[in-house]
Amino acid sequence: MAIVNIAQFNETLVLHFETEGKRINAYTLASTLVAIADAAKAANASLNPGHEIEVVVEAVGPGSFRATIRAIYKSRGGVLAAQAAAAIVLGVLGNYIYERTFAVDDSVNVEINTDEVIIKHGNDTIVVPRNVYDATRQVEKNDNFPKAVSRALGAVASDEDISGLGIVSRIDAPPPEIIIKRQELQAASLQTIDTPNNRVVPEVVDLQILKAILERSKRKWEFMWRGVKIPAPVTDEQFYIDFFAHDITIAPGDILKVTLHVHQRKDPTTGIYRNIGYEVIQVHNHTPRVRQLKLSGTT
Repeated sequence: MAIVNIAQFNETLVLHFETEGKRINAYTLASTLVAIADAAKAANASLNPGHEIEVVVEAVGPGSFRATIRAIYKSRGGVLAAQAAAAIVLGVLGNYIYERTFAVDDSVNVEINTDEVIIKHGNDTIVVPRNVYDATRQVEKNDNFPKAVSRALGAVASDEDISGLGIVSRIDAPPPEIIIKRQELQAASLQTIDTPNNRVVPEVVDLQILKAILERSKRKWEFMWRGVKIPAPVTDEQFYIDFFAHDITIAPGDILKVTLHVHQRKDPTTGIYRNIGYEVIQVHNHTPRVRQLKLSGTT
């Protein structure tokens, strides 16, 4: 099983062009790099407005042919802040390239956790830091970003001497764990980006029980999640089977680790998705609230 961790693209992002030789058509390389630079600038405009970013090619090398990309901020802000912002932009670029090419077919599974997101496509797995995943969702709303990525993928796919594209973190890194095939790049470059008005986002989260409905129904429990009170029905049949068998005892303050479906609707004016409802579809674990014990003694 091949695994790529997007967190590794925090300083440089190296495009690995899979070719039989150790050279590449100059027009293919130039077209790809210009499109990648445009995508990075579009991402930066959404994430860091007011701060200008420059994308530079620091080195080229074999393996089959590689080009190292680094994002540099021209602003006078703090160095550490600029480095962190550049890392996010590179991570978004790497993540979105994989997401676009994986989305060519429907066999993609996305698991959203508190700190990271796991994207599985066949035997391939992409591990995405949660902040990079959330930034990708923000950036893709800027039409210039997906269009630029499409141009980059199309430029690579149009070169018959290139059989695939991979991404590594260093010019001297081993071959990529995942090579995106030329036909997949071509299909991804032609995708029409469609943003539905309604969507469901699954997340694995911890919910604290405020009010429980201890019967099979669509009546909504009350939970505390990320400091906000939310209503949500629990529709996990196995959970109720375990509860009525007295395998689980529920009380206010207890914690449930669950798969939560967050129902969202896109605002037609801003394009931002807003939460409109919640549903607990699976309960993974139950943790009773810690209770203090009274100590008795003699005086």
